[in-house]
Amino acid sequence: MLFPVYWMVNVSLTRDTDLRADPPHLFPAHGTVEGYQAVLRDQLPYLGTSLLIGLGTVALTVALAAPAGYALATLRPVGGGVLRFVLLIAQMIPGIIMAMGCYAIYLRLGMLNSAAGLVLADSTIAVPFGVLIFTAFMSGIPGEVLQAAVMDGASRWRTFRSVVLPLSRSSIITVSLFAFLWAWSDFLFASTLDAGGAARPVALGIYRYIGNNNQQWNAIMATAVIASVPATVLLIVAQRYVAAGVTAGAVKD
Repeated sequence: MLFPVYWMVNVSLTRDTDLRADPPHLFPAHGTVEGYQAVLRDQLPYLGTSLLIGLGTVALTVALAAPAGYALATLRPVGGGVLRFVLLIAQMIPGIIMAMGCYAIYLRLGMLNSAAGLVLADSTIAVPFGVLIFTAFMSGIPGEVLQAAVMDGASRWRTFRSVVLPLSRSSIITVSLFAFLWAWSDFLFASTLDAGGAARPVALGIYRYIGNNNQQWNAIMATAVIASVPATVLLIVAQRYVAAGVTAGAVKD
């Protein structure tokens, strides 16, 4: 499973002339950083766009999913069970259908090839998942804690902001991480909603780079390595929070 990752790093450090060796080198015989120099020269705008889209998707997802999860978990509105079922169904809709629907809307609104448009599109995947995670986690918060806040005079909103959110740190990190990774690695929405402008994420940048430089495989693989670094670092740093957030609500006393 890890061999493609190793080979990606290996090729990124291999000269173009050595890539045609038979048999191929398992280690860079004459290491080079030309690929990484090309990335810093050509791909930085794409990386910046992906970072902007990823952070925007995280902010929008948490802002929508956390209050919705709190309402479903503690306020228990009529039809809450049906709504949770609908959210599950929404995650089963193929992404290409969502992308074509977004394309028709964005074409009318003039939002094609915009960072804001991609943030909204990526949030259509992250928000249903976030609502389900927040609902499961917040359902496990003891009712006595919420009642104590109400007895102290806190409103529903104050209870949510001052009590529920601090207790939901694991679920917030989990939802934020998955939302960022989905937005960072998205190719379907980016390629469908791209109108040929400059606001392209790194996944689309790699695709265009392959088409324009199909002989410079070390530069292509160097781009893939750099694009993988943020996701790898985030997963390593937040793995214990992710485990706690995903399993929250799975076991009840």
